[in-house]
Amino acid sequence: MALRDRHLVGAGAAACAVCCAAPVVGFLGLAGAGAAATVATFAFAGTVFALVVGIAALAGVLARRRSTRQAVIASSCEPGEAGPVSIDLTRGPDLS
Repeated sequence: MALRDRHLVGAGAAACAVCCAAPVVGFLGLAGAGAAATVATFAFAGTVFALVVGIAALAGVLARRRSTRQAVIASSCEPGEAGPVSIDLTRGPDLS
C-alpha cells in the first residue's frame, strides 16, 4: 500500500465507524433497555399479583363476615312457647 492510499484506509475506517456505530450502540441500548424492561415487567407482575391476592383475600373476609352476620341474625334468640314444661323422671324409656 502506498503512502498516498493511507487516506483511503482512514476514510474507510471512519465510514465503517459511522455506519456501524448506530446499530451497535442501538443494540447495546436495546440490551440495557431490555434488561430494564424485564425488571420493570417483573416488578409490575409482582405488584399486580399481590393486588389480586389481596383483593381476593379481602373479598373472602367480607363474605365470611356477611354470612356470619346473616347466621347470627337468623338464629336470634326468640322466646319459645310460654307455659309449663313436661318433665319425665323415669329411669328408662317407656316401652308400654
